[in-house]
Amino acid sequence: MIRLDQRFNAFPSILSAELDENIIAIDGDLDPQRLLLAYSLGIFPWYNEDETPILWQSPNPRFVLFPDQLNINRSLRRALNRQTYQVSFNHCFKKVLENCASTPRAGQDGTWLNPNLINSLCELHHNGFAVSAEAWLNDELVGGLYGVTLGGVFFGESMFSHQADASKVAFVTLVQALVDAGYQVIDCQDYTPHLERFGAIRISRESFYQLLREYIKIKPRALVQPNPR
Repeated sequence: MIRLDQRFNAFPSILSAELDENIIAIDGDLDPQRLLLAYSLGIFPWYNEDETPILWQSPNPRFVLFPDQLNINRSLRRALNRQTYQVSFNHCFKKVLENCASTPRAGQDGTWLNPNLINSLCELHHNGFAVSAEAWLNDELVGGLYGVTLGGVFFGESMFSHQADASKVAFVTLVQALVDAGYQVIDCQDYTPHLERFGAIRISRESFYQLLREYIKIKPRALVQPNPR
């Protein structure tokens, strides 16, 4: 683990980290260029809003979902068939981030989505490197998620839900669109039972790095809106 100099965009290789070491570097800033470099190397910022310095992480093992292996259980399939929610992509990216930041989560105090990070992610979105999916009910935003994209890799970051299954419907709709667009892997970062039910699996950090090197070279097609608003 090294301390980053804010004047330079530099990170150590995740392959040089100890097997049980998740924090790869500390400090630096949340400049959009540094964020893109971090994601391209399998690293992301993850820390509580009141923590300093910034913690840059790369879990081992890594939790990933291959989008063509998405598992949809019966109850969620019924929810999709009911078409309760209208789903859109990139309709209100910043609003999705703000909801992800403000929605309470069990066992988690605060959020790493501070204003500086939100602004940088919005700049990435403006330049085509970040995507949101939104679930709507009667024109009200009730669920959604966002992530960073590089080549054929979608780096899933966070989701929120204010109605039953809203974020799940948005997630499944996005994953299906990612498959159609040619994306090869979804980075779920760290293990959660929720994503395991969708088919996400653990792989070694080294395996993830090798997949990343291959798949960020892909040029996927544009995402097709499921329900244009």
